[in-house]
Amino acid sequence: MSGSADGTPGAGAPGASKLGAAGVSVASNSALIVLKLVAGAVTGSVAVLTEAVHSCIDLIASVVAFLSVRKADEPADADHLYGHEKLENLAAAIEGVLILLGAGVIVYESVRRLVEGARVHALGFGIVVVAISAVANVAVSSLLARRARETESAALAGDAFHLRTDAATSAAVMVGLVLVQITGARWLDPAIALAVAAAIVAAGVRLVLRSSRVLVDEALPPQEMQLVRETVVALGRAHGVAGFHRLRSRRAGARRYIDMHVQFRAGTTLEDAHETAHVLQDAIGARLRDTDVLIHLEPEDRVRPGTELPGR
Repeated sequence: MSGSADGTPGAGAPGASKLGAAGVSVASNSALIVLKLVAGAVTGSVAVLTEAVHSCIDLIASVVAFLSVRKADEPADADHLYGHEKLENLAAAIEGVLILLGAGVIVYESVRRLVEGARVHALGFGIVVVAISAVANVAVSSLLARRARETESAALAGDAFHLRTDAATSAAVMVGLVLVQITGARWLDPAIALAVAAAIVAAGVRLVLRSSRVLVDEALPPQEMQLVRETVVALGRAHGVAGFHRLRSRRAGARRYIDMHVQFRAGTTLEDAHETAHVLQDAIGARLRDTDVLIHLEPEDRVRPGTELPGR
């Protein structure tokens, strides 16, 4: 017996909210790329150019997030019976890989400038552009993070994480450019870019690992699984449930999938067991939103030691 419970009313509004936030990210990154490329050409700063590369990666990641959010909200079809939600997790993993690729480009250019020598000038313009970038990315990442929390969107969360990293590196580059202008130590420019690359690598690895856990069907967090157990135990005693076992869970995008075997006491009719299964599904969905619950009905004589409900 199977069924689903969705604790989030109005699925259309969250979808539109996610798409709008992803669109803001695409527009913001597009504008910042132009600004940084101009600033990099004017100043000759490798740190500013690495910021432009970082924003190019951000733009690709934002486009990936935008497309994945739009596709993930499409209903299940004949080829994707479980829906398209995992595309968001795949998009987040792609964003992490893009971050790592961008870091590689930055390392190469920084080392080359350290070996050949750096030539920088007109740093004031570069400082202003990088400062604008940092402020813009903080604002956009805050919007994305808020929408990600509201909709539990992995793609938006990945994009927000990406932009927060960009904002932090922009702040570091801005401080570095100020130091170069004050001290005249031109080697500081590529050295700062290398430090920024190290931070970017750390962020990319974290994002890839976090996304891959969902892609390989890692179980829901312990606190969420405990809520499921408490719900079955609390309602089961009053509805003829003798025990349950084989409780499993996974996640795809914002959606949770839970399945379990529930045993019923002798004499419980199929109709009553079916009704109880719906009660359990609805109760779990009320505590964990966007949840699909699958319940397999079993007779009491299959109750295994340690799986019976306490307090019987």
